[in-house]
Amino acid sequence: MSFLPTRSRRTSLLSAGELDRARVLDTLVNNLDGMAYRCRNDASWRMIFVSQGCLILTGYQPTELVENTTITWEDITHPEERAYVRAHIHAAVLGGQRFSVQYRIVTKSGHLKWVVERGIAVPDEMGEVVIEGFIEDVTNQREMLEALEQAELRYRNIFEHASEGIFQTTPDGRYLAANPALARIYGYASPATLIASLDDIGRQLYVRPSQRERFRQLMEQQGEVLNFESEIYRQDGARIWISENAHIVRDTAGETLYYEGTVQDISERRHYQEQLERQANHDMLTGLPNRILLGDRVEQGIARAARLGYYLTVVFIDLDNFKFINDSLGHGAGDKLLREIADRLKHCVRTSDTVARLGGDEFVLLLNDHFRASTVMSQLQRVLTEIARPVLLSGREFHIGASLGVALYPADGEDSASLLKHADVAMYAAKNRGRNNFQFFTSALNREADERLNLETALRLAIEHDEFEVHYQPKFDHRRRIVGMEALARWFHPEYGAVSPDRFIPIAEETGLILPLTTAILRRAFAAAHHWNRQRTTPLRMAVNLSPRLFLSGDIVAHVAELLDEAQLPAAQVELEITETVFMGDGDRAITTLDRFKDLGVNLAMDDFGTGYSSLSYLRRFPLDIIKIDRSLVTGIEHEEEVAMIARAVISLGQSLRKTVVAEGVENQAQFDFLRYQGCHEFQGYLLSRPLSQEALTRLLDAG
Repeated sequence: MSFLPTRSRRTSLLSAGELDRARVLDTLVNNLDGMAYRCRNDASWRMIFVSQGCLILTGYQPTELVENTTITWEDITHPEERAYVRAHIHAAVLGGQRFSVQYRIVTKSGHLKWVVERGIAVPDEMGEVVIEGFIEDVTNQREMLEALEQAELRYRNIFEHASEGIFQTTPDGRYLAANPALARIYGYASPATLIASLDDIGRQLYVRPSQRERFRQLMEQQGEVLNFESEIYRQDGARIWISENAHIVRDTAGETLYYEGTVQDISERRHYQEQLERQANHDMLTGLPNRILLGDRVEQGIARAARLGYYLTVVFIDLDNFKFINDSLGHGAGDKLLREIADRLKHCVRTSDTVARLGGDEFVLLLNDHFRASTVMSQLQRVLTEIARPVLLSGREFHIGASLGVALYPADGEDSASLLKHADVAMYAAKNRGRNNFQFFTSALNREADERLNLETALRLAIEHDEFEVHYQPKFDHRRRIVGMEALARWFHPEYGAVSPDRFIPIAEETGLILPLTTAILRRAFAAAHHWNRQRTTPLRMAVNLSPRLFLSGDIVAHVAELLDEAQLPAAQVELEITETVFMGDGDRAITTLDRFKDLGVNLAMDDFGTGYSSLSYLRRFPLDIIKIDRSLVTGIEHEEEVAMIARAVISLGQSLRKTVVAEGVENQAQFDFLRYQGCHEFQGYLLSRPLSQEALTRLLDAG
């Protein structure tokens, strides 16, 4: 049996296939969401074929449009757009191109719809040119597009005309967009200028560059920032305060695209707040901190003192005779006096200290970072001296005194209330002792203060009357030959007896008496050296200590040069001894001073080597000739291995750096032998000689 179709059957199947394709095409065309058509290319675009979609699209049956039976398609086209549509399609037909045109139609019910018509001119079965195309309803899409355009227009209008600044920035600190308000706030002529000028927001915009990093961290942590206040630079360099609100804009994958937000200029509000805060925390008459702010400063000072191990000093000040001036000259004169005293007190303290006014004629000082009571006493004496200067009121000079009460943290109280209370008690004690003085809450410190004030007075008189003596401690080489001497100040007071340099040198430094005292010592020492070296073939070197405060004050090099000329002493016969304290402040200034001393020709020695933490770096950086091993590294050297190891290392270091090494405090033969064996160059100590008067040393030198 053959399964191949016969010729007639194949013909039957082919015909059936053709009919199926026609049915499929007809079904497809008539069920599309829109209208398929064929029309003639004539003046009225007479329709030849219209699909069933015509009814839904226009409300007309296809039969009403075919052959323009009832209405033409041009009639359905909105009158305002007929010419535009015909011109567009006509141009495409002439050019043999496809066309696509969007326009409005009027349906049978009178409604407007937006449609898109796409088509092409083709020859029909007879060779006549016809137009075939498809028209679909795009009203919804058009309305959505118009809504988007309206929304964008509204946003653009808001963006352009908002009173707040609006921005978009990259996370790394570049502007992507800015509105005119932001440009005005920042002082730029236009948003474009702002964007072009600010390519590093953190560095160029914020007064504190770290603010941008803080802004970015908050963004990453929270996704937004609210009321982020910062001080920024305008284009002209002026500073203003702004408040920012912003959020992260992310893509569909959650990755950050940019930051978007708003900016307000809050300078006026900020200044008003600062003014209110200042009024709340400051005295209106003097501008000083008031009782409220003082309490906060005391708490801060206590925390700092506890952390660093220093004193916090609270000083209660009450002016003497203020009531008399205020009552006799009037409140205007009294106010002027209070302002003058406030200014004087501010000049008596450092920037880290506080001057406050409690009311009336009561002031309080907070003095931070004192590690010994003597420096407090020196500062209080300056306060009394400053207050005591004459004040010109109503054309007359008045002398005002003050009673000062002092309390120290932690000895006299561990909180603000206790310290202020005890300082007040001490202030009344000062009044009871005759006014114009200061008293400590602690009796032991009061005794120390009294002694120090008396000693300061005696020191001034001793300098004025040239009562200081100079003793000289010889320096020996390894053969016990005298090669030089160190000048040492000595003071014997009729009442206090022999006063140690450890007591009077700090007072001289704190009161400014160190210059006249050192001048007196240098003058005597240089004269003695000149006398001893006149007949010597190998001159002895005179060593003199320079106070760190004196070393860094004024023109000490020129002063020493004048004294050398006065004594006719060559600079090479002088050693100036300094301690590492001079290097701990202004290192550059110290180097300059040392270089000038070297140019003068004197020798430079570091005293007390080994007692500080940075001596090694000083030896490398500074032009020193001599290092003096501190006596603490000599004591016990003969029987303590650790001390001996350190001494060996110091001597070896000095030799390697080509420095002369001098050992202080040599008190027995074993110490001398050890140091000599290690290569120490010079020696001082009671084994060899105690400090001698000028006459005694002269006899020793004459004896050979």
